[in-house]
Amino acid sequence: MMISKLDKLYKILVAKSNMYITEYRIPDLWNVGNYDGAEKRNLASHELAVNPYRFYASIIKKIIFPQRIDNVDYSQSLSMIQSSHTNTHQDTNWVRRSFLYSLLIRTSTAWDHDHSGVLDSVNQDGFKETGTFIKTLALLPLLKKIGVDTLYLLPLTRFSLTNKKGDLGSPYGVASFFELSPELKDPMTGDEMTVEEEFQALVEACHILSMRVTIDIIPRTHAVDNDLIKTHPEWFYWIKASEVNDYRVPRVPGLGKTLYPAPDLMPKVYASPDVKRHIAMFQTNPKSQNPQLWDALLNKNRENLAAEIKDQFNLMIAPGFSDQINDTQPPWSDITFFRLFLDHPHAHIKYLDNPQTPPYILFDTIKAVLYPGELPNLELWNLISNIIPHFQTTYGIDGARIDMGHALPQTLHAMIFSKARAIDPYFAFIAEEMNPFNALAAQKIGYNVIIGNGFWMEPRIHEGKLTEFVFSAPQFALPMFAGCETHDTPRIAGRAGGRVLARMVAVLNLFIPTYVPFMNSGQEVYEIQPINTGVDCIESDLWHLPKTDPYYGKLALFDKYAFHYLDDQRWEIPDHLDGVKFVRLRWINELTDAKCFVPLSLSGSSLLIGFGFYQKQTGKCLMVFVNPDCEHDFSTKALIQPLRNLSHNLSRNGTVVYATYAYGGPFTLFDSCGSLDLHLMPGEVKIIEM
Repeated sequence: MMISKLDKLYKILVAKSNMYITEYRIPDLWNVGNYDGAEKRNLASHELAVNPYRFYASIIKKIIFPQRIDNVDYSQSLSMIQSSHTNTHQDTNWVRRSFLYSLLIRTSTAWDHDHSGVLDSVNQDGFKETGTFIKTLALLPLLKKIGVDTLYLLPLTRFSLTNKKGDLGSPYGVASFFELSPELKDPMTGDEMTVEEEFQALVEACHILSMRVTIDIIPRTHAVDNDLIKTHPEWFYWIKASEVNDYRVPRVPGLGKTLYPAPDLMPKVYASPDVKRHIAMFQTNPKSQNPQLWDALLNKNRENLAAEIKDQFNLMIAPGFSDQINDTQPPWSDITFFRLFLDHPHAHIKYLDNPQTPPYILFDTIKAVLYPGELPNLELWNLISNIIPHFQTTYGIDGARIDMGHALPQTLHAMIFSKARAIDPYFAFIAEEMNPFNALAAQKIGYNVIIGNGFWMEPRIHEGKLTEFVFSAPQFALPMFAGCETHDTPRIAGRAGGRVLARMVAVLNLFIPTYVPFMNSGQEVYEIQPINTGVDCIESDLWHLPKTDPYYGKLALFDKYAFHYLDDQRWEIPDHLDGVKFVRLRWINELTDAKCFVPLSLSGSSLLIGFGFYQKQTGKCLMVFVNPDCEHDFSTKALIQPLRNLSHNLSRNGTVVYATYAYGGPFTLFDSCGSLDLHLMPGEVKIIEM
């Protein structure tokens, strides 16, 4: 059995627990476990002053260790643990029953611990104020309270700082597939633990608490300055460094804005003068241009290889950009694309003025799944398909999202999936697919769930999109996230409807049939500043915070940022979800079975939503009623005859098991026809069991 890294961490923290600490503050939200150390002080700011070594050790000792079973190896995936411990076959589609919570580790547990007014990478007392794996332990009790059972971790690996955005750079600018980011290492363990061991300890802790861990992997793009340039310059696209200021996304006149690169459009793309200009910028890689100079450069063992290549060859790796024709996004200065094929897309060679044109980035070479070459870059494919197995065998992760998986060739997909599931047949894959009508294609590839378009549909209440999102759920081949925001979208509390809307969808998302509840870190405290303004955003989304806020105009994907954990209503959503999560667990079989879903009609407003679930074994019914209008209340009559037809002995009496403004209490049928009289306040969710 692997030596427990959580035990090792605990012993280190305990050994240092008597060290003198000037001051170390944490938000009271991090103290769901009710730490009672003698030094703890409750501050008027809704913070606690604690000894960090004792505080994190207490979480391990009092919350995590009591749930640990002797002689169980928690370094495996949770499904493998459960399979080996109980000798029972596990659910290969466990993610369908899960509640996912997205974390950007360096932000989700970032805090100004010394109250200096500045978020220091390491403060004057030697403590890291950006997030770490160890500090993430403090969030686990809060997430258990909310009902979360799966962590969805944004990229963890070392990223490049070349052409970085913001204070810190983007974790999506991956420089190494296998090396964890050193910024996630916590100084509390000094040299006694590596960052890899600290991540292993976090995964162990999650598995002990019956929580799974999924990660983001980035196989389609890489940083413009990365580890693979030295060994494989031919895997990338190159332009003259002296011409970088002229590098831009090529435009195709006459096609309008942001179009999918469909086959019928590609002749017009290649005929565009701006596309011809763009393709002509590309050069052969430096090793091919001058092998002797390349070898001499490598022999110098330069630390900044990209800078040396610019000086010696006047070459640089070409930045990437969106695969959508005429997308308005500028080039991505910090990342580029891999050459998944060593030749041009074979369907489009005929459009090139010169078939010997150097490798180039264009909408079709990006979208390699649609436009493959004839020479797959198999060495690269083998490397990419070994990323997940590395994280499985080293850390015991349970699942992964494949960034830009929609652009990967199906053969490469098959390699990735088969290697991962040879290690863990229960391993879950999340597709970065936002169009629910592509769910069937994702299912055929082997995905378990898609991201979907909830972040776009749910906020558009008055356009009827929330209603459409709820009632269309059972028709899709795969479930998608029931989530109102992601790390790339506006915050739900920052949209029209504000906190009323945010609270409403946080509860509703637990009950939308066949969907997978998904929460973005910070959403539970009504955070209004987006992590990134990538999708469905407008310019004003960057400026939600008051100018006096230290994070005004900052984006956590690139900058130092701490969530507003001291908000006066910080406990509201956690308390609501804590009250309703048990209802979800009682009805999880029906919630994930489209055959048990029954739409219900409500009078009074087309915005009102009503639906129910029928429990075949008991004849019980669950009804969910929602008023998505965040400004107006409604009195309505709910026609529940469809449920009565299924449950012939349905009582005229029920129990309100959850309501936004009041909990519990009896509920009586309106009449013998099976109608309910309801009054729904703005943004209210009311749940009734009968």
